[in-house]
Amino acid sequence: MAFDMIEAMTLIAREKNLEFDAVLETLQVSLLAAAKKKYTFTDNISFRFDRKANELLMIATKQVVTEIKDPDIEITLTDAQEMDPEAQVGDEIDIYIDYEFEFGRNAIMAAKQILIQKVREAERDRIYNEFIDKVNTLVSGVVQQIDKGNVIVNLGRGEAILPVKEQIPREKFRQGDRIRAFILDVQKSMRGPQVILSRVNNEFIRHLFALEVPEIYERVIEIKAIAREPGERAKVAVLSSDDRIDPVGACVGIKGVRVQSIVRELNNERIDIVPYSSNSELFVTRALAPAKVVNIEVDYNETKMTVAVEDDKLSLAIGRNGQNARLASKLTGWKVNIVSETEHNESKHREAEMLVPISQLDGVGTRLQERLVDIDISSVQRLAQTSIETLVKVEGLGEKSAEKLLERAKTLVGQIEEGYRKHEEEDKKAVDEKKTVEVKLKAEDIFEDDESYVTEIDDVPEVTAPDCDDVEDEDIEASVTEDEISEEEDSESK
Repeated sequence: MAFDMIEAMTLIAREKNLEFDAVLETLQVSLLAAAKKKYTFTDNISFRFDRKANELLMIATKQVVTEIKDPDIEITLTDAQEMDPEAQVGDEIDIYIDYEFEFGRNAIMAAKQILIQKVREAERDRIYNEFIDKVNTLVSGVVQQIDKGNVIVNLGRGEAILPVKEQIPREKFRQGDRIRAFILDVQKSMRGPQVILSRVNNEFIRHLFALEVPEIYERVIEIKAIAREPGERAKVAVLSSDDRIDPVGACVGIKGVRVQSIVRELNNERIDIVPYSSNSELFVTRALAPAKVVNIEVDYNETKMTVAVEDDKLSLAIGRNGQNARLASKLTGWKVNIVSETEHNESKHREAEMLVPISQLDGVGTRLQERLVDIDISSVQRLAQTSIETLVKVEGLGEKSAEKLLERAKTLVGQIEEGYRKHEEEDKKAVDEKKTVEVKLKAEDIFEDDESYVTEIDDVPEVTAPDCDDVEDEDIEASVTEDEISEEEDSESK
């Protein structure tokens, strides 16, 4: 083999990140394929690489015979002794094949194509085997190109793709940017293995915290749960196995250095770090921080909590577009219904008004009532929420009787709720009508300031002067004279 071929094989091994022996083995396979096109039998063909001479030797082993029946595997004694004078009949002799001359140009080109194909397959297997073990780990690379929104990342020993759906919203990349991502999966395809990256997976945050917080890496602090809306906000629940270490403070760092580093990596995504608790009510309360929880009602059957918060903190607890409530629900695993304190009190008052004692339900006698109260069923509403399995356990209550009793309870509760709902609708309708009347009166009280408008100051009947045309002049003079005389008499008497 020429030295330039050895150099080419070395270059291929270096560029494709393959071992030289793997490339050499691939070349042997391709040369053997070329030999099969010329020889009918190739099982006696082998290869040996001479490292001193940097040469790949192709050897055909033939048996020495007096008369040749199969030239592919046999050789005459005369020909054998020309190569090895000590050869005898029955011996095996190795014959070196000059494949560059023996196979011809077409066979060599075919071998070249096979070599290229085998090298590609070896590279694909190498990439797959290398990265399949790195699934669920954090990697760093360089943005190589952007294709239809998908980011192609050079990981050094292979390429990976960051799909659009796995990118943080409103995040932009340019060629040459350094990028961190989480290996989500490695898939085999016709074009080779495809390494899928993600920056929106919750595990991406977990690995970032492990990099920035030594206590998490050393497993002194454990991340118990993560809830996230990529690019907007995330909640992380942490728990410390050492009572002397504050898990929240350790994750935040001095002056927030640790968490701020993660926030910058996540394109300024807000991160709330809350202490984990095995007490579900306490955990939900912490998850809704900074809103202050006033009361919690737990429904274990439906894994649901109704949380009452202060009236002025309701919007804070719910968050923008319900974001805080959604994240708290994802973090804790509970369905969280948030209401204001006033609404909670009104609901309690309404439930108290609708509450019907169990004794008022048809078919419930004194003994049955006592037995139901013993299992904490004192109202019809409570009975309607009880399962058949629980009622059957009551002494003297069979399955059919329990079904009828439960059906009557549900019917009565439905009637009560329907009546209460109609009553509320009537009250609301009356209030709406009153508001409408008030609005109309206020609208009609607005007038233009003209001559026909009477203000509060001018709201006095106008005194009209008598018509002088109807009074005779003599009467006027007589009245004046009498007035003057009376005034003179009053002055004299004084």
